[in-house]
Amino acid sequence: MNALLHFLPQVWFVVLALFLFLYVILDGFDLGVGILSLTSSNEERRSLLMTSLGNVWDANETWLVVMGGALFGAFPLAYGTILSALYIPIFIMIFGLIFRAVAFEFREHSQRKLFWNLAFGIGSFMAALGQGFALGSVIEGIAVDGAGHFIGSSWDWLDWRSLLVALTLIQGYVLIGSTYLILKTEGDLQKTHFQTAKLAAITTLIGAVLITIVTPVFYEAVRTRLFSPPLLYIFITIPLLGLLLVGLLLRSLIQQEERTPFVWTILIFLLTFIGLGLIIFPYIIPTQITIYQAAAAPSALVFMIIFVGFLIPIMIFYNIYQYVVFRGKVAGSAYDH
Repeated sequence: MNALLHFLPQVWFVVLALFLFLYVILDGFDLGVGILSLTSSNEERRSLLMTSLGNVWDANETWLVVMGGALFGAFPLAYGTILSALYIPIFIMIFGLIFRAVAFEFREHSQRKLFWNLAFGIGSFMAALGQGFALGSVIEGIAVDGAGHFIGSSWDWLDWRSLLVALTLIQGYVLIGSTYLILKTEGDLQKTHFQTAKLAAITTLIGAVLITIVTPVFYEAVRTRLFSPPLLYIFITIPLLGLLLVGLLLRSLIQQEERTPFVWTILIFLLTFIGLGLIIFPYIIPTQITIYQAAAAPSALVFMIIFVGFLIPIMIFYNIYQYVVFRGKVAGSAYDH
C-alpha cells in the first residue's frame, strides 16, 4: 500500500507534465503568432497569420482545460493553494485568452479590423505574460502554512525574477510561433519569420542563461539540490545540450530550412521541461508541498487514471489528425508584398 501511495502521485506528476508540455507547444505557437501579428506590416499579411491558426487553435487550448481539471482532481491541495497565490496572473491569462478568442471571431466579420487586430495581439501577449508570471512564482516558491494553505499576499508573484521568467517565456512563444510560420508561409513573409525566429532564438537564449544563473544564486534549496550528485551532472549536461540545440536551430535558420527549425524548437522546449521537472520533483509547490502531501485519495487517482487513459489517446489522435488534414501552406497575395 505504501508503494502505491508513492507510485500514483508520481504517475500523475508525469501526466500533468505531459499536459503542460503539450499545451505550451501547441498553444505556445498560437500565442507566438498572435504576438507577431502586432508587427505585421499590412492587413494581408496579418490575415495570412490568422488563417494559419484558424483550424487548429481551438483544439490547442483544450490541453489547458484538461491540465486544470487533472490538477484539481489529482492534487487538490496544490490546486487551491496555487489559485489563491496566483489569482491575479491567472486572471490576466484567462482575460487574455478570452479577449483573443472574441477578437478572432469578430475580426472575421468586421469592416474595420484595426481594433480587433490589436485585441488579438494584445490578448495573446497578456495570456503569455500571465503564464510567465505564474511559472516564475511557482519556481520561486509560494508562502504556505503547515497545512499547505497560502499565507502570502496577492502580489507575491510580482518581482524581477518572475518578470525575467515571463519575458523569456514570451520570447520562447515568439520563437515557436516564428518557426511555425516558416512551415506555413513562403516568399517574403517566410523570410520575415526566418529573421524573427533568429532574433527570438537569441533573446530566448539570453533569458534562459540568466534564469539558469539567477535560480541557484537566489534560492538556497535549489542550489543545494543542483550542486549535489546526481543532479549536479544533470545540471551540467542539460545546459550544454541546450546550447547545442540552439546552435542547430540557428544553423537551420541561416540555411533557411523549413521543417527543422520547428523540430529543434520543440526539442529545446522538451529539454527545458525535463530540467524543470528534475529540479522541482518531488514538489508540486517548491519547496513547500510535495506531490505526496498534495495528492488525492488513492481510489480517486486510480479512477482518474482509468478515465484519462482513454481520453489522452483520443485527444492526441484528434490533434494529429487535425494537423495532417490542415497541413500545407496558407495562400494569399501578401507573399509578394
